[in-house]
This record gives sequence, C-alpha cells and structure tokens, in this order.
Amino acid sequence: MTLPLMPKATAVWLIDKTALTFTQIAEFCGMHPLEVQAIADGEVAAGINGYDPVKNNQLTQEQITRCEGNADLRLKISAKANPVARRAKAPATRQLPAVTTDRTQSRSSCASFPSSPSCRSSSCSARPRTPLPRCATASIGTAPTSNHAIR
Repeated sequence: MTLPLMPKATAVWLIDKTALTFTQIAEFCGMHPLEVQAIADGEVAAGINGYDPVKNNQLTQEQITRCEGNADLRLKISAKANPVARRAKAPATRQLPAVTTDRTQSRSSCASFPSSPSCRSSSCSARPRTPLPRCATASIGTAPTSNHAIR
C-alpha cells in the first residue's frame, strides 16, 4: 500500500479535523494505532503542523465522511494526481570557457593572462618561483623523513 506524503503530519491533520478512529488513521498513514493515540494525547509530534490530504489530492472529503460513519471502512490513497508537482530534469548544459582566436590581442595585464611570459611585474603571481628544497617538510619544523641534508 502506498503511504501518504508526510505520514505523521497527515495523521496530525486527520486527528485534529476528522472523527476517524485511531485504527483507520494508523492504517492509512502506515503507523501503529498506539502511535496515533500518542499523537492525539500530545505526547508525540507536538511541534508538527498538520498536512491536509484533501488539498493535496491524497484523499477526498467524501471518502473521509464515508469512513467517519462506519469504523469498519478503510481510507485509500487517491491515485488520480501526484500531490507534489515535479519538474522534469533539463538536459545538462556544458559550460565551455571562452576562447579567443585572435593571437594579436595585447597581453599587458597579468591578471587576465597570469601565465603570460611578457609579465615582468615584481608583484605578479605569475612570475616563476624558486623551487622548494627536496625535503621541504623538514625545514618547517618536522623531523626529516629521508636521509637528505637540509639546505
């Protein structure tokens, strides 16, 4: 059997707004009747707002009134409409970088072309850096991990 969307919130709404028995609500929501009774007593789900199954096309008001009159009848979830409208997934678009084909473009700004060989600025991060020693971790303060001398 298909369960309603948000069963505890649906049970809270059915307890507050209808005269259905705990067994009817428990079977519809997929819960134990004692759990439904605890919800009605306020011991469980005290902060949960009720979820209206009639507005969300899970039940009809006629079905609720029919089951309120006879305790032997059971509620059945409506199969006519999906209560949550789902968006269809759009195909994933590929985002490609903009590539210029004009090779005569000026490369004076090192921020836009950080790997530019024409950048001679002393503050530019694109300048070649001096390589670290082979045991770089040893110079930071940790014990050397190899037999190489620290320079």
